[in-house]
Amino acid sequence: MSTARWRIGVDFGGTKIEILVLAPDGSAPIRRRVANPGSYAEALQAVAGLVEGAEAELGQTCSVGIGIPGAISPSTRRVHNANSVWMNDKPFAEDLSALLARPVRVENDANCFALSEASDGAAAGLPVVFGVILGTGCGGAIVVNGNVLPGLHRIAGEWGHTPLPHLRAEDHRPPPCFCGQEFCLERFISGPALAADYYGPGARDASALPVLAAAGDATAQDVLARHADRVARGLAVVITLLDPDAIVIGGGLSNMEHLYTAVPRLLPRYVLAQAFRTPILRNQHGDSSGVRGAAWLWPLHG
Repeated sequence: MSTARWRIGVDFGGTKIEILVLAPDGSAPIRRRVANPGSYAEALQAVAGLVEGAEAELGQTCSVGIGIPGAISPSTRRVHNANSVWMNDKPFAEDLSALLARPVRVENDANCFALSEASDGAAAGLPVVFGVILGTGCGGAIVVNGNVLPGLHRIAGEWGHTPLPHLRAEDHRPPPCFCGQEFCLERFISGPALAADYYGPGARDASALPVLAAAGDATAQDVLARHADRVARGLAVVITLLDPDAIVIGGGLSNMEHLYTAVPRLLPRYVLAQAFRTPILRNQHGDSSGVRGAAWLWPLHG
């Protein structure tokens, strides 16, 4: 008979590395972070040091799951599409597994977010969950029956690099996306895109817009209304293709109220459903979702 597993999650970010220990009862007795040293060999040693230190404190050997800002290529087993470019084309999972002398599981950080919220967060227990990251960029992930759906090329859920549907006159041509395509959804609904719609090109911080809109700023109100409509158009494609049981929103914009009020009101206009009822949920675990989801890459029992 298998015993309950102690699990370690690691959120491997561009500027910091965070570790969390998830106990069998769901508590998190250890959580700490260090600066990411910014070089491959040193970063591997930093992760190994955090894991070994936590296990020494616990007196337990744990499973290890890691969320990274990229993906492991199914063909080369090396990192690709990481914004920490020094990680790309490196056998990260294999090298860390060798350092720790055990298997490790590595997933995209958006996948970890969605897995966390589908496991014991806002969408706990629902069969099909789509997780949305709205922040500096625009990402997404799919969880089906408690498991991440990575896809053949490990790009399932990357809706930020699909085009904004139902283009309108006010949807001015944005700068080309870093992926090389034009009209990517990310260029319309990410945090910098929202800021630029109000402040002008080059702006990146949209955090003040809800306060300005609430104070009667008509331009801020119009910008948020445009943003809600664009998010609704983008999500309508996801709902039509996937028909998830819930959509959970995370990232830096996830506390903006229009995403939970205006967007659900707009979605029936764009979704092919007679009685639309997909819930749009605020994340439960906040900035802990990524590191908790990394721990959830391993099941509780095994």
